[in-house]
Amino acid sequence: MTARTPRRAVDASRRTRQPTEVRRRLIAEAAVPLIAERGSAAVGVRDVAAAAGVSVGTVTYHFESVQEVLSEAMVLHIERYYGALSEAADRATRAAEGLRLLIDALFTDDTDRHWRMWFDYWNAGDRDQAFARGQAARYESWHGEIRALVERGRDEGNFHCDDPADFAVRFAALADGLALQRLRQSPPLTTTDARRHLRRLVEVELEG
Repeated sequence: MTARTPRRAVDASRRTRQPTEVRRRLIAEAAVPLIAERGSAAVGVRDVAAAAGVSVGTVTYHFESVQEVLSEAMVLHIERYYGALSEAADRATRAAEGLRLLIDALFTDDTDRHWRMWFDYWNAGDRDQAFARGQAARYESWHGEIRALVERGRDEGNFHCDDPADFAVRFAALADGLALQRLRQSPPLTTTDARRHLRRLVEVELEG
């Protein structure tokens, strides 16, 4: 298969007028698909520069290390991904529908790329305490989204749950475990089956 030429993030004549924060974001954006396809350990500063359509010197001017680029790219992706999930759930007319939307969105034919980045994001906390604190905040927010849906469903009379926070921990843990099995395929797991396991948890613990 012939490798595709990386698309330039922005035309060269415009890049010279970009403020620092915009240039940093463009570089981080360019790194997102690289990490999703290869994993952060296989991405170097030259790869990022080529994908962003800038020089290596431009990357090193805006970032202290390639790890800083990769960290910012992962955070950018994670926040965007879970932000979209939260918005979809919030638009649901009922909490039960919102939780089903979350489950469907967590496992699709396209989300393997997301899960690869999620586990890279997870592992990065072992190397950087500041990054680990960001991960903890992300998990707290994610658990809060699930808990809020359960509380809303309980208020609507569709869910029965004495401890929504406790359920949120189990739901998130099962989603992570299924995602890891999905990526490793040991044993094999389809997206349909991953959704089925999460729906079963909802049925047993909230709707039973």
